[in-house]
Amino acid sequence: MRLTLIMLLVCAPALAHQKKEAITRVIFNERTGSIEVIHRFLLHDAEHAVKQIFGGKADIIGSKQTQKDFSKYIMDRFKMADAAGKELTLQTVGYEVEGKHIWVYQETPIRKGLEGLQIIHNALRDIWPKQVNLVNIERKKKIQSLLFTGRTGVLDVNFEAAED
Repeated sequence: MRLTLIMLLVCAPALAHQKKEAITRVIFNERTGSIEVIHRFLLHDAEHAVKQIFGGKADIIGSKQTQKDFSKYIMDRFKMADAAGKELTLQTVGYEVEGKHIWVYQETPIRKGLEGLQIIHNALRDIWPKQVNLVNIERKKKIQSLLFTGRTGVLDVNFEAAED
């Protein structure tokens, strides 16, 4: 019994970090006329990822270059297109480390007549098969969610359906 309790206490911190997940918010900001994309990754996950992606000397906390490289890596693996499949060009806004997270920011102008989005979110999924990327699309006070797991490729949302 005592050994089991000790093993649980020792293993608990390791198990706590086994859940690989990220959250992205896609926000239609009518005031600015932009679609804002906000990616949030656990800093702990990013620390391990950059070592695999960029090599053992990569330092997400202490190196602005590693932060910039990680930001570009995320942006290269997140794509949005309109309902017809025409890619939306996302501009880099920035990135920052804050508390337990690293944030990556992008934006694109809102296209008139946009009926839906097709999204690909492969960040960290090429490293960890169990990585889960949740994307929440916020438009006209409604939220639609997409969940990227396993071999999920392109997922889409339809705005007409969200407005009913």
